[in-house]
Amino acid sequence: MNNNIQSKIISDTDSAIGNDISGLYVECLRLVERLHRSLLDVTRDEFERQGRSDVNAVQALLLFNIGDLELTAGELRSRGYYLGSNVSYNLKKLIDLGFIKHQRSRIDKRSIRISLTQSGKEIAETISQLYQRHIESIDKVGGLSVDDFIAMNKLLQRLNRFWGDQIAYRL
Repeated sequence: MNNNIQSKIISDTDSAIGNDISGLYVECLRLVERLHRSLLDVTRDEFERQGRSDVNAVQALLLFNIGDLELTAGELRSRGYYLGSNVSYNLKKLIDLGFIKHQRSRIDKRSIRISLTQSGKEIAETISQLYQRHIESIDKVGGLSVDDFIAMNKLLQRLNRFWGDQIAYRL
């Protein structure tokens, strides 16, 4: 990391100063990383409260994202449901634990289709209920309105598109 950028981060850890794009950009990256870790922490906490230790947070979110769909591992990767971890490892673990069932595709025998078992659907439902509780209180407790989410989602989509273009067009 550039020493100039690093020193700005160290000198002001909670927020970027003024309109300095480099500090604001790096702060945004830190916040995105922190948000992801916080989501995993909230998910982990939910399962700890229920006394469940049979699935980790990444695996639970993967099950939630599969939901009622029947997919291949490749489709999971292309949809971005791997959540920064090795999707093949987690799929094998979830199959071994009985949360995911798999079968060869009728059309392409090389392809394996996956879907949730009843146990997997229960984990996905736990995440759904957790999100619902968040939705019911996020405006009052978190101070985040519908308009805030509309604006934030648009900005995050633009940032995601920018990063995708960096890769696709080697900018």
